[in-house]
Amino acid sequence: MLTLEDHIRTIPDHPKPGIMFRDITPLLANRVAFNVAIDKMVSGVTYEGLDAVAGIDARGFIFGAAVASALGLGFIPVRKKGKLPGKVISEDYDLEYGKDSLEVSVDDVEAGQRVMLIDDLIATGGTALAALKLLRRCEVEVVSAAFVVDLPDLGGADKLKEAGCPVSVLIGYPGH
Repeated sequence: MLTLEDHIRTIPDHPKPGIMFRDITPLLANRVAFNVAIDKMVSGVTYEGLDAVAGIDARGFIFGAAVASALGLGFIPVRKKGKLPGKVISEDYDLEYGKDSLEVSVDDVEAGQRVMLIDDLIATGGTALAALKLLRRCEVEVVSAAFVVDLPDLGGADKLKEAGCPVSVLIGYPGH
């Protein structure tokens, strides 16, 4: 029987000593594992009344677009700063060593839309919280967030839940 965990590679000390990097590339490369992951993400969704899926740059695009397609919905890219043309709104967030920013094109969202937010991994939750805030500033209702991998000891999923966003994950790695 296929387990998704078998398709996540752990790379010690990347990108710096002490980090156990969870690499989803083998999952993406395996057609069965990738499709099982998408099926599991879709099966956990109550998509009645859902208008779109929003994916966070960059690996969230892969899973988000596939989930959107499976549900017959549109896809909203939440991009890193400077990648979208036209009028955008931005949300800054803190990184371990500095700041970053996410953007959404105002032409790609409509007030009142019901959206599911997707990314490959949630750790501290900084990026996901920024995406949640950004979408809410667009008056979009983020009904849930889904991630392939959760590092629960870092608390990101809990922060999203505290912000009123239900969270689902496929794989958790306690002790990251």
